[in-house]
Amino acid sequence: MSKTIKPLLVTCAIASLCSFFDITQAVAQSLPPVETQSPTADYKPAFPGQTRAPGAQTKTKLSVNVINHELKQPFALRCMPDGRFLITEKGGTMRILKADGGLDKNIQGLPAVAVGGQGGLLDVNFDASFVKDRMLFWSYSEKVPEGFQLAVATGVLSSDYSRLENVKVIYHAKPAYNGHLQFGSRIVFDKQGNLFVSTGEHGDDEMRVKAQDLNTAIGKVLHITRDGKPVPDGPFAQKAGALPEIYAYGLRNPEGMTMNPNTGELWESEFGPRGGDEINIIRPGKNYGWPVITYGIEYRGVKVGDGIQQKEGMAQPIYYWNPSISPCGITFYTGNLIPEWKGNLFVGALGGSHIIRLIIKDNKIVAEERLLKDKGERWRSLVTGKDGALYGVTDNGNLYKISKL
Repeated sequence: MSKTIKPLLVTCAIASLCSFFDITQAVAQSLPPVETQSPTADYKPAFPGQTRAPGAQTKTKLSVNVINHELKQPFALRCMPDGRFLITEKGGTMRILKADGGLDKNIQGLPAVAVGGQGGLLDVNFDASFVKDRMLFWSYSEKVPEGFQLAVATGVLSSDYSRLENVKVIYHAKPAYNGHLQFGSRIVFDKQGNLFVSTGEHGDDEMRVKAQDLNTAIGKVLHITRDGKPVPDGPFAQKAGALPEIYAYGLRNPEGMTMNPNTGELWESEFGPRGGDEINIIRPGKNYGWPVITYGIEYRGVKVGDGIQQKEGMAQPIYYWNPSISPCGITFYTGNLIPEWKGNLFVGALGGSHIIRLIIKDNKIVAEERLLKDKGERWRSLVTGKDGALYGVTDNGNLYKISKL
């Protein structure tokens, strides 16, 4: 074979492969949108594809099994380096489950948790150093004289993984308020081992406006060190009257947050009011608009504020839902077991009672699928397991394994 023919064959092969992916994408986009209900308001998207993307359908035959049905209001689900699962329950319990779902440890030594409404023991996470130092970081609602607020704590698991030691609270998201609504929150690590922490704005009319206030820690994504200090050189570090730990603001109730393994960018899911649930890419210094702009309305049926959806200086969601699906925990699928899911974003829907699969191209949602609608579950947290299966916990106390049949 001549030297000129070989490059031509490689080029043709690449072109054929690209055509295959283009055709696959076209097939996915040829399906009608999965949302068929009327929106709560006749608001127009800011750009094509911002809502009601074309439908998609997983071709792989799936096996769906409940491997633990005895959890109590689980909130966070993390896969540990050895394949076990770390789970928080809102009532104040942290557990380790075996890879097959069986109970391994009930972890002792947590500080007091203020349980009620949407408050309780919330997220937990660790970074790559966990295999050496066994350090955990978690968030929870705490009672203080002024009311209730979100706290972030850290501790070291004992050598037998049964107890937290050297526990200390490293951050308080102030101000506190007298209520139990919308604390957020999720914890995600950056590459340097610092923490991103999402906080809710607590829901009350007098509190929600503080999502726009740079002197408060609510309705924000915060960027703090492992000691709870502001990460140096944050976007508001030099701004007078602003908390230097604020990374982004204008959020309502960010109950899902994860890092995109392909781009290194921080993605967030957010409860809207009645409609207007969002997916955002969180970038430093950006204002995400709440409660000034939203694609939802008040639960009582009237517009939020001036009823606007766009404003200069305020970031648009890359995707939104109306009516609400109530998005909670999110994760990018990183396994190899189901290749067609690779790089897709999975969203646990509470009110929607299903798992959403979002196909992404160039940071845009190009297709949406809804999975396990027949289970009637409120999906609280999702994670890719060491075996490549997708795992999820639900408000009913179930741990699901979603695998290849």
